[in-house]
Amino acid sequence: MSTYEGFYAVVRRVPRGRVATYGTIARVAGLPGRARQVGYALAALPDSHDVPWHRIVNARGEVSARTAAVGYERLQRTLLEAEGVVFDDSGRISLDTFGWPSCDDNLLYNCL
Repeated sequence: MSTYEGFYAVVRRVPRGRVATYGTIARVAGLPGRARQVGYALAALPDSHDVPWHRIVNARGEVSARTAAVGYERLQRTLLEAEGVVFDDSGRISLDTFGWPSCDDNLLYNCL
């Protein structure tokens, strides 16, 4: 399995109504520190795919701007809101509330 396919497999595990950060996807895929590579992988998705790319946000809980595509930030926010994800007045998502995985998912090694 290629690195990108590994990232896509992890992204497919993010449940509806939850979000994960680029860094979390890299860490769960076994490649900590490769958050930027996750972004490249998502940008490389073909038009026809089943990867819920819209559930991936930056470490601040924000939708990241895309340089090559216009309107994707609004589309991403709309898709997330349709799944019940709430943005605050600053355009951020509470990763404590909506972040995946949680300690209950047994995928994080920094839970107490």
